[in-house]
Amino acid sequence: MKSNLEKSALKVMEGIEQPAPINPRFVSGKRTVAVNQPASWYVDGIRNDDRSILSRAITLVESSLPAHYQLAQEVIEACLPFSGQSVRIGITGVPGVGKSTFIEAFGSRIIQKTGKKLAVLAIDPSSQRTKGSILGDKTRMEKLTNNPNAFIRPSPSAGSLGGVAQKTRESIILCEAAGYEIVFVETVGVGQSETEVHGMVDFFLLLMLAGAGDELQGIKRGIMEMADAIAINKADGDNKPKAELARREYANALHLFPPPDSGWIPQTNTCSAYTGDGIPEIWNMIDAYISETKQNGYFDQKRREQSKLVMLGNIERNLKNGFFQNYQIKSMLPMVQEKILKNEISAYKGAELLLETYFKSKDIGKR
Repeated sequence: MKSNLEKSALKVMEGIEQPAPINPRFVSGKRTVAVNQPASWYVDGIRNDDRSILSRAITLVESSLPAHYQLAQEVIEACLPFSGQSVRIGITGVPGVGKSTFIEAFGSRIIQKTGKKLAVLAIDPSSQRTKGSILGDKTRMEKLTNNPNAFIRPSPSAGSLGGVAQKTRESIILCEAAGYEIVFVETVGVGQSETEVHGMVDFFLLLMLAGAGDELQGIKRGIMEMADAIAINKADGDNKPKAELARREYANALHLFPPPDSGWIPQTNTCSAYTGDGIPEIWNMIDAYISETKQNGYFDQKRREQSKLVMLGNIERNLKNGFFQNYQIKSMLPMVQEKILKNEISAYKGAELLLETYFKSKDIGKR
């Protein structure tokens, strides 16, 4: 006698084989560092525009492993004489403003008009829990990714509050040494300390949306003060009148700020990365800014000031790394943390004990 299931007209399909949980192409193409190669191997590859070696060099620079530090510094030092000839443009904006879409349209326009090589350093936010990052900008810029004159490098912010990766400045040097004449730095979005991007670029472009609430409260004043231009994106279709209204409101707000040291009057524009409207005008505006600031000397002055910031930033980062890599601090830190959790000592006292131990180990406190 047949069972009820065999008598039924319904038939259970066997289904299809499920794909592997890990893409084998990703595993085979993951970022690697060629530690067995000398600095000259990296530099020669970078100078010959070998994108694979350029990517590996950036991975080397971004590495937090002490074993990679010395080699990374040798590569950077060797590339310095070939850097500094590009135009560095910082692009930031509120989440959802369409930064990646804008960069693809804007970058494609620049390459088409000028024939120059473009590097895009796109910074993705890192998870505070897993420290991971999606790094999906290359998939969002498919057209620009396939352009032979464009190089796109997504990097994790790795906990940096400045909205940029900790080694973005060094990555800029490597891209310039590879012959890229325009460098975009796309940040993770407007945040409390986003202004760090201003300290590494020549032109700071702020993207905004219309109709997203009170226009003048939608962004921190400090970032607006440093913007060389504000562009209202997605100015197409029914949103075009709203974008124009927002542009006028931002233009009025910028007039309330003190005049910048550059002598440049910050401008406001509307644009649509979807239709391409307003994109050429933004490049013309940036070109005019570069010409004006080079003539009045501000361009070179700002580059010199940025070099000082790089030095101070490296001192701060190396002191922090040296502190936590110190063997005495490594062994003492868990004990101090445990005492703080048990309220046996205060957090301030714990920090004092750790610093005192560190300075003694370095024989600094006796001086």
